[in-house]
Amino acid sequence: MAKQKQKKRQPTDGRPLEQIAALPFRIAENGEIEVLVMTSRETQRVVIPKGWPMKNRKSWTSAKIEARQEAGVIGEIGRKPIGQYRYWKRLEGFFALVKVAVYPLAVRRQLAEWRERHERSQVWLPAEDAALLVDEPELGALILEFGQSREARRLTRQSGSAPDDDENRRQRAERGVTSANA
Repeated sequence: MAKQKQKKRQPTDGRPLEQIAALPFRIAENGEIEVLVMTSRETQRVVIPKGWPMKNRKSWTSAKIEARQEAGVIGEIGRKPIGQYRYWKRLEGFFALVKVAVYPLAVRRQLAEWRERHERSQVWLPAEDAALLVDEPELGALILEFGQSREARRLTRQSGSAPDDDENRRQRAERGVTSANA
């Protein structure tokens, strides 16, 4: 799939620009909520998958696509945002205030290969640790609140099977364990 030319963002009339984001999460073996965080491509800050809304797509669909492209994760995404945060984005020649709507993504599968794999580092962390690493205080508070809520567990149960990434499957195969009895 060819990458579309990014249109230049213009200074606003004082209103924040709008982006969407996915908060990839899973339930760890110890029952704790874990969140996937990654580095941004340019500044190497700790972030979650986010981007500009996509034309002719619902916001939650755009967030799901961003999560696959930026973090290689697939799962069930909530259709309502769990919150929002604001940050200052460096654009060509100016900074713009951006408001980001965050959609929960119950991760079912983590790909071994994806578009931005070699441009970012990523790690699964307990929600409390992930909240401490992100630079944006509002995002940290949102992650912490979500990690302590019942919403994440409800969304995980609602979306079906337990998370299963390529690395976990390889490790179980080496031990002779199949998905059916994992």
